[in-house]
Formats: sequence, C-alpha cells, structure tokens
Amino acid sequence: MSAPAPVPASPPLRVVLADDERMVRTALRAILTAEPDLEVVGEAGTGAEAIPLVRELRPDIVLMDVRMPEIDGIRATEQILATLPHPPRVIVVTTFENDSHVYDALRAGASGFLLKRAGADELVQAVRLVARSDSLLFPAAVRALAAAHAAGRRQAASARALRGRLSEREAEVLRLMAAGLSNAEIAGRLTVGAATVKTHVAAVLAKLGVRDRTQAVIAAYECGFVTPG
Repeated sequence: MSAPAPVPASPPLRVVLADDERMVRTALRAILTAEPDLEVVGEAGTGAEAIPLVRELRPDIVLMDVRMPEIDGIRATEQILATLPHPPRVIVVTTFENDSHVYDALRAGASGFLLKRAGADELVQAVRLVARSDSLLFPAAVRALAAAHAAGRRQAASARALRGRLSEREAEVLRLMAAGLSNAEIAGRLTVGAATVKTHVAAVLAKLGVRDRTQAVIAAYECGFVTPG
C-alpha cells in the first residue's frame, strides 16, 4: 500500500515594507524573512513609492509607516485600497499608539497597527493574525483609540439605523467583535459552529459596507452602537 501523498505547503505570505528609515526596513526584513511562511517581496521609502510597488507586486500584507514624506501612510493606504480589486491588508507601523494619525489610518482601511518598539515575535504574530482576518489585532488598543477619537467623528448613521440593518444575531456578533473576540471565541460564546459565525461576520461587514472587522468596530463606535466603557 503506497504512502499518502504529502499535503502541499501553503505559499508564504508576501509582504511589502514601506518606511522612510532604511534601518527600520532592514530590521523588519531580517525578522520576517527568518520565518518560513513569510516573504518580503519589496520595499518602499515613501508612500508615493509604496502605491505603485503594491500595485505591481500584489502582496498579501503591507507594513506601512504612518508618517512618511511625500505621501503619508494614511493617504497611501487609502489609495492602495481604493484602486486594487483585491487589495492587501495593511498594518500601519507607528511610534505612538494613542495617535489620531493611527486612528485615521484605521478609518482609511488599515486592518491594524503595530508599535515600532514591538518585539520580533509580536511582529510575526501580527502579520499572521491580520492575514487570517478572524481576529482583531490588539483589540484593547483599538478600543482605546475608538474611545478617544470616535466621539468627535460621528457618522451620519445613528445606532438605531445600524440596528435596523442588522439582525439580532448579527448585532450580537458585532458587539462581540468590538469586544475583541475571535471567530472561535464568538462561536463558543454563542454555542454555534465556526462556519455560522463566519457567515454572520461576513453579513455584518457587507451591511456596514466595510472591508474587515477593524473597520466594523470603528463604525460601531462612531455611530454610537458600541460605547466606551
């Protein structure tokens, strides 16, 4: 009896680095390329360089410095996400976590943020987590940002209007997403299957008109559907 055929390994996650400091890019490259499932495919020194590079290389993840010359990470994120049919997930890299620029980047479509002082393990796990997209990256920090900045940027939609678009179960899922629970944790909390949770999450994103759970959480805070505390 012949041995079963080996399961082919998944291709590595393709990463583009965008930072105006060469030493930072070198350090990030060294950390990421040491992992067999991660591959750095390109580097950019400005947001203006990052936009065409991402369009050409089509990476899975972009590590984007929030403050860069010419075009900053916020505008670069907006343009990348607006002009590609299947855009990468963007993680903005910043020095200060409770920064309005970071919040603006998340509102622009970034899937999470990472502090420049983060350790190698934290960086690697952040890339993998954002690529999986079934959990919120650093949920406590995202909630703190939303609590600090959302009130002054209220959207026209009210919490009542948002509730009207969501079913009771979808509203419950959104609240649990905002609390930072992963799909698996939501499934355990609601005593349903993981596939059911994935379906509810997809419905929430579609009804809110957002790309991922980070933007869903921000939308929930900005319309008052979820409140700090």
